[in-house]
Parts: sequence; structure tokens; C-alpha cells
Amino acid sequence: MSTFGKLPPWLKRPAGSGNTFNHTREILNELGQQTICTNANCPNLGQCWSRGTATVLILGNICTRNCKFCSVGKGKPLPPDPDEPNRVAQMAKRMNIKYLVITSVDRDDLPDGGASHFAAVVNAAREAVAGIRFELLVPDFKGCQDAALDKLECALPFVFGHNVETVPSLYPKARTGGNYQLSLELLRKAKNRWPDVPTKSSLMLGLGETDELVIEVLNDLRNVGCDRVTLGQYLRPSKDSLEVLEYVKPEKFDWWAEKAKEIGFNWVMSSPFTRSSYFAEVESTD
Repeated sequence: MSTFGKLPPWLKRPAGSGNTFNHTREILNELGQQTICTNANCPNLGQCWSRGTATVLILGNICTRNCKFCSVGKGKPLPPDPDEPNRVAQMAKRMNIKYLVITSVDRDDLPDGGASHFAAVVNAAREAVAGIRFELLVPDFKGCQDAALDKLECALPFVFGHNVETVPSLYPKARTGGNYQLSLELLRKAKNRWPDVPTKSSLMLGLGETDELVIEVLNDLRNVGCDRVTLGQYLRPSKDSLEVLEYVKPEKFDWWAEKAKEIGFNWVMSSPFTRSSYFAEVESTD
């Protein structure tokens, strides 16, 4: 975890260790499978790998965008790896994963934004591991939302996640290439198309947002049918990333959890270390 500054005591985390952690690391290294855990310098890597879980990053580790909150590499990505669905399936089988979160870089270079590759990964893992469940954390599929959702149809059921990340006024600074309304539209389309599919989004706090603006975003998410939400502390993942403007205290995250439930979300996780896929397999936060 990179933070580039002194952290308050509630943001200190031990490194991963133990047999399960080492087993997880060995399998990922042997298969050469990318994870968001390593590429985004996630502070929860030690805890999650010690629990025998990891969030896979598909479609390579080079993003076509340059969001300043993220440390994933930017540039011209390689074509999708046709062996990746089998590789993820083997990972899930060897790690005995029962709930797999799959995410990707933005692939604006692909006509369906990579949606068909998501579907192939899900279906391969489903064949390899009986009873496995899935959560997809997808990009905004700019310019191809309907086509992308068409491609994902064959991979149901899953939780459909897409992160708005921050309040819209901070998009020019934090989420270059993103569009707040486009993100809301994707969540709306997914819910309209699949009413029984849980939809999920996430917000980072500490970038300069106000409480009023966060509440507006939570209301916007509910208005497009978003069921689940996570709120966590933004931590600077690299020296080129945006600086942290505020370390939000744990009790304020507790307050946000209650506020989100009041607004109508049926699944809420809110804490300094919460990330999109953090304890995603937990059925309810009540």
C-alpha cells in the first residue's frame, strides 16, 4: 500500500502473512493472473489474500484512460488474451473460490468495451466450480452500453457493479474520461433490463467532496435503481495520484452507513478500508 504521507492510526494495516496468504500468492503467480489488488495497490491485499480471495483484473493491466485516483498503468493495451477465461477458471478452482469478483481496465479500444470477455470468464469459471457466484465490476462501456449489456446476458446471474467513484464536480480532476451521467445511465439500463439483478456502486471519500454532494450522489444512485453501495477512504496509491485532502474518521463512515440505509440502499458497507469488492460476498450488512 502506497500512501505518501503520515497516516492516522485507524489507517494502519499489517502486511499479509500465513499459509493461506502464501497459497493465494503462489497460485496467482503460477497462473500469471492479474488482480486489482496488486495493480491498484489496495490496502486490503493482505487481509483478502489471507482469507483466500482476490479480485481478478481481466483484459490486461493497461487502461485506455488516465484517472488520477488510480495507479493502474495507462496506454495502449494488448488484445484480449483468449486463454484468460481458462486461467481465471483454474484460479477459482484451485483456490476453491465460492464468490468471485471480476473487474477490468477501461477498454475503449474494443467495440463492446470488453463485455464479451467478461462473459467468457464468468462462463468458464462457472463450468469449473460448481455453485460459484459472481460480481462484475465493469467500466462505463462508453459508446457501446446496449451492445455490452447484450453480450453480458449469457453470463447471468451476477451482481452488476459500476462505480461512480466520486461526486460529479470532481470528475475533471479525478476521473478523466469518465462521465457521471453516463455512469448513472449504465446502472439504470442494467436495472431496467434485469430487475432482479442487484446493482452496486462505490464512492471514495477524502478528495474534497462535501456531505451535501455525497448525499446528492446517493440519491442519484437510488433514483436509477442502484441497490448496493460502498463508501471508503481514498488513499493515494502512487506518487502521481491525487493527494488526499481529508482522512475521514471511522465514526463518520458509520454515519454514512446509516445515511445510505435511510436513503434506501439494501446493502451498505462503509468504513475507511472499504473498497468495491471488500467482503462483497457478505449477503447483508444489517
